[in-house]
Amino acid sequence: MFGRSRRVLEILRTMRRYGLGELFGDNAPTWLVGKPKQFDEPVEVRLRLALESLGPVFIKFGQTLSTRRDLLPDGMAEELSKLQDDVPPFEGAEARSLIEAAYGHELERFFAEFEEQPMAAASIAQVHAARLHPAEGEAQGASVVVKVLRPDVHERVARDISVLYTLARMAARFHPEAERLRPVEIVAEYDRIIHDELNLMREGANASQLGRNWYGSDLIVHPTIYFDYSTESVLVMERMEGVPIDDVDTLKAAGVDFKVLAERGVEIFFKQVFRDNFFHADMHPGNIFVQTDNPERPRYVGLDFGIVGTLTAEDQRYLAENFLAFFNQDYRRIAELHVESGWMPADTSIEDFEGAIRTVSEPIMNKPLAEISFGLFLVRLFKIARRYRYQVQPQLVLLQKTVLNVEGLGRDLYPQLDLWATAKPILEDWMRRRADPRIAAERIRQQLPQLIDGLPDLVSTVARRARAGEAPGAHQLEAALTEITYELRSARRAMRWTLVGTGLVVVSAAELAYPPLPVWMAIITGLAGVASWAKAWRGTPRPAPK
Repeated sequence: MFGRSRRVLEILRTMRRYGLGELFGDNAPTWLVGKPKQFDEPVEVRLRLALESLGPVFIKFGQTLSTRRDLLPDGMAEELSKLQDDVPPFEGAEARSLIEAAYGHELERFFAEFEEQPMAAASIAQVHAARLHPAEGEAQGASVVVKVLRPDVHERVARDISVLYTLARMAARFHPEAERLRPVEIVAEYDRIIHDELNLMREGANASQLGRNWYGSDLIVHPTIYFDYSTESVLVMERMEGVPIDDVDTLKAAGVDFKVLAERGVEIFFKQVFRDNFFHADMHPGNIFVQTDNPERPRYVGLDFGIVGTLTAEDQRYLAENFLAFFNQDYRRIAELHVESGWMPADTSIEDFEGAIRTVSEPIMNKPLAEISFGLFLVRLFKIARRYRYQVQPQLVLLQKTVLNVEGLGRDLYPQLDLWATAKPILEDWMRRRADPRIAAERIRQQLPQLIDGLPDLVSTVARRARAGEAPGAHQLEAALTEITYELRSARRAMRWTLVGTGLVVVSAAELAYPPLPVWMAIITGLAGVASWAKAWRGTPRPAPK
């Protein structure tokens, strides 16, 4: 408790030193933010400097906040995106102790080699090179990377998250736009993200899923995860070779085709989102290598899988249709999609919203296709939607952040990148596949058990509403629906008892075939099976007429 109070005081002093009371407007009391001062730097720069001075948890919070361009003033998101998760490593001997504590054994039992000098360090964990013991018949063991959480990271994160909630509640009380900004919900979203990153088994599972999705692809490769050596605080994975994607000079020297490299990055992202519905949501340059064995068709290497994103089937469809409508300049369809999807209130004026979308889209559309930005379109669209009481969903924020990362990375590699030329065929193919009757039939087949299980309850609900409404024919409708409900429940019950009876009869036959077991046991089991069949045959008693 004392540590948390001291941390709150430290943060309040930092806020005053950097004049962050300006963010609260005129409603905040002087004791909270200090007296107004004149500063040379704008408030967004001061906010970035304050977060950097408060340490890793606040730096990562600022990075997360930078993705909320639908909420932040112009310029602030760009400034916060400059925050770097760059912290000094902790001692290799301490890393060894943490790994041994997680394993409950000496490190040499698991690794033939372990380099105490870390390869890289971040605010949550750091990584070390190692080698596993060779298996039978191997000359040497696999070369691996060992990722270990920083010491006391759970306690420090819990303390700072608690302080962030306190500050968010203050902002909710004093900030003039608290209802729109929803500061407590923003902290809750960050709380979920950072706690997911604290479980390295979750990161391993994410990497494993991505590896299965892209198995055998020449576009991207992912490291094998050694789950037998991994825990929540230690993750062991295959060591991947490649050139960091921001090492442009080395890539040029290897003869890499930058146009192909940029286009392949876009293709990977859109296939992750629309084909797999499982996308790497932290695709900054530090998490991407490039294999240059075939420089004309370079292959990506994905790393660091703590943050991934998924979308609902409806979100996927509406996003794909939004992108296609945008490039077809069908602004009315974009407005309609936002209302149909539930992203916008049902009473939104389609005509007004269409006009607002046209206002922000036309300046973009006047540019050559190679200069049109998906990310900028999403940012502007979310800002316009904000005026119409649109509440951005967390999964869409992750998507927006990833689009901006991928697009920025692609344009850094190849400034003439035509994002639309790469993305449009993927989106159109995905839309065609959704409309394919065979795929639709397969989706229905997969969902049929859930539909059948839920249908009786749905029918009962309809019947109750019909009776309550006393509409013409309501009683006849209720009777018909009740009959359907009875038949469905009866069939389901009969199937259950038939399966039970069959199982018991099979067990009875097995008992008779195995002489050491008494005959009376087989007879009782067989009779129980026959009784179950009889129960299935009798069906479900009909409800009494009302």
